[in-house]
Amino acid sequence: MESTGSTSPNHETASFGNPDLPAEGEINTVDHPGSTTMTGPQNTVIESQFPNQIDAPATDISTQAFFWSSFNISPRRVQKGGWARELTKQDFAIQEEIAGVNMHLEAGGIRELHWHQTAEWAVMTRGKCRVTTLSRAGLPSVEDVEEGDLWFFPAGTPHSLQGLGPDGAEFVLAFDDGNQSESNTLLLTDWFAHTPPEVLAKNFGVAQDVFSDIPLHNLWIFPGEEPGDLAADQDAAGVSWGASEPVIFRLSRSQPRHQNSGGSIQIADSTTFPLSNTVAAALVTVEPGSMRELHWHPNSDEWQYYLRGSARMTVFNTGPHANTTDFRPGDVGVVKRNYGHYVENTGDDVLQFLEVFRAPTYEEISLANWLAHVPPQLVSAHLNIDPAVLATFPRTTQGITPIR
Repeated sequence: MESTGSTSPNHETASFGNPDLPAEGEINTVDHPGSTTMTGPQNTVIESQFPNQIDAPATDISTQAFFWSSFNISPRRVQKGGWARELTKQDFAIQEEIAGVNMHLEAGGIRELHWHQTAEWAVMTRGKCRVTTLSRAGLPSVEDVEEGDLWFFPAGTPHSLQGLGPDGAEFVLAFDDGNQSESNTLLLTDWFAHTPPEVLAKNFGVAQDVFSDIPLHNLWIFPGEEPGDLAADQDAAGVSWGASEPVIFRLSRSQPRHQNSGGSIQIADSTTFPLSNTVAAALVTVEPGSMRELHWHPNSDEWQYYLRGSARMTVFNTGPHANTTDFRPGDVGVVKRNYGHYVENTGDDVLQFLEVFRAPTYEEISLANWLAHVPPQLVSAHLNIDPAVLATFPRTTQGITPIR
């Protein structure tokens, strides 16, 4: 049949910033307002926390596993002396490699002597804490830590934690197994209570009645007197300086790997903190108006903990899948290995968060650094950008995009 006129496609042409065919996103519903109607029950409090879930960028496409959770929605286990709340794989399915715990100890409050079947990495977020350990070589350590400091205990390392004055201690633990629960620990009191008295007497070379008043249930967290002089405790524990590998790392005082007007990234991994051979971490500070550059991590999933400020992150996956959500203090994010992402400061205050990896070393691939090391004509053929303009792109890994 002979054509009698021009024809047009039955769909709109994709455009920059709105690339999907078939078209996705609210930007494509201007002529169909009923498409976005939400008349069912609404939790407006939660809705207000996720503006980029309700009205996603036009570049978002499809769906993927939700990569947001928060200690703010986790129940607290509270006892005299302190509390804890946790996120395990059971609570947050995407969180396979790291399990997280947020804990508070009042001044003098004790997390009883215990050990784990997994390694424990931790960062102090408030106050001060006294930490005791015994290495696998049988060498003791007694240290005080404060905000911005880390500790690391390899699996099986016995330890205790005690809050110091005036305000006690708050910290976040990261275990190198997403299934590890804070309620699944090997506790000193449990072992004593479930060992025959005659065996205890034989082991320690004392009479059985020495153990007649031991607790018959575990203590977990309990109140205690605030520790005294650090040097006195170290002497009493038999600490010998330089004899054992340090279990403490002062992350917030370390030299940044990347630093510019946009912020900084400070790294703690086995190259800077040798004992921490199963967990690597980065403390990321992003100034208002800047962002964590487009990048991915090839050696591990990224477990995030947001300390201050507000952020939005888009995660890019095969498919394509690209989804954006928002983060605030106390929130946790997970980006799977090799998924592209950025983290943008969306507020007027400094954004600060932790990136934690189940890996011995911190590894990152910067999109800008990659493109800077590909022949310009090849990049131009992909992106249709003039090689002269490509030459103005960043030439190295920035970590944080500087404020221009």
